[in-house]
Amino acid sequence: MGTFLISKRKNDEFQFVLKAGNGQVILASEGYKTKAACENGIESVRKNSQLVDRFDKLESKNGKPYFNLKASNGQIIGNSEMYESAAARDNGIESVFKNAPEAEVKEEL
Repeated sequence: MGTFLISKRKNDEFQFVLKAGNGQVILASEGYKTKAACENGIESVRKNSQLVDRFDKLESKNGKPYFNLKASNGQIIGNSEMYESAAARDNGIESVFKNAPEAEVKEEL
């Protein structure tokens, strides 16, 4: 089972990561000014991760595949690491799809 981990950045913004059952980070958020906004971001990931068209499959300038998860308004609510292959990126998307809906929320503040 996955876990959302809320933490605080050096600039006092809140952020979350979604970790798979094996502890690997599969999605990272932007910075949020409040903890409540961060928690809303988590709820948005739960909902939007179940819609295939909300995942943008992309490639970095150096050719590494990655993905972004977008909300219904088009705003990016999470992004992935850089992967070595498109297949690995697609596995990352599948992991978000499987883990996000029931993931436990923990804090590391």
